[in-house]
Amino acid sequence: MPLRLALFVMAWSGIVAAAEPGYLAEIQRFRRDREATLKAEDGYLALAGLFWLKEGVNRMGSDAASEILLPPSTPPQVGVIELHGGRVTARVGQQTRELVGESTGPDGFLAVGVLKLHLLHRGGRYAIRLRDPESEVRRKFTALRWYPIREDYLVSGEFHAYEKPRTLSITTILGYADPMASPGYLAFRIRGREYHLQPVLSGKQLFFIFRDRTSGRRTYPAGRFLYADLPRDGRVTLDFNKAYNPPCAFSPYTTCPLPPRQNHLPVSIEAGELNYVGK
Repeated sequence: MPLRLALFVMAWSGIVAAAEPGYLAEIQRFRRDREATLKAEDGYLALAGLFWLKEGVNRMGSDAASEILLPPSTPPQVGVIELHGGRVTARVGQQTRELVGESTGPDGFLAVGVLKLHLLHRGGRYAIRLRDPESEVRRKFTALRWYPIREDYLVSGEFHAYEKPRTLSITTILGYADPMASPGYLAFRIRGREYHLQPVLSGKQLFFIFRDRTSGRRTYPAGRFLYADLPRDGRVTLDFNKAYNPPCAFSPYTTCPLPPRQNHLPVSIEAGELNYVGK
């Protein structure tokens, strides 16, 4: 059977062949990029604080009485961040500017030396997330660990689209619910049994937040993340070899979404990223 026809048949039977040229190199490249992104100066390993803003004035500095506590290398008093009715402004010296979002772009944060302070809006509250390239987590990071690459975890499933996207209430690690749009659910087969996962929309991709029977054993207890392309001809390809840990596996200063109950798979997905153990 010609290779292209064989791949087509296998995709519709629920398995996508991993014998395609360059597949192993693709997964290895994905894993290198994943680690490089994590280790970057503005990556999640650089998180060094999460400070919830009170209404009014919030002081910034290394003084222990500061609401936004900066590393000891910074001055005792750096400035203030004020919250008034949903409007957030930062005042450092003679300069005042409004903070409007959490972008990592040049205008999306307040810089204090090498430190970057991002504004978050979570569960109806505002917070400042601190990134420090000299954070202890980043300095002590070792390496990610992965399951061996397995072709039987590259699967194709049938996507069942809703007539209109439904709102899925996703609980976060901090306990509040975050409404997200879900366009449908995916039915796929692993080792002859059918399972379902319900993604949410993330830009032009499907975002799967799931846990399985490896969670808390060999993989991160709260679950893992996986992205996939939007449906094509009613099909979606899931590559569990690209499943990875959420930021909360590395840092306490995160607001990670948790898998909804329907995304708790009663099967071991022995593919993708293992739990991080550090030194």
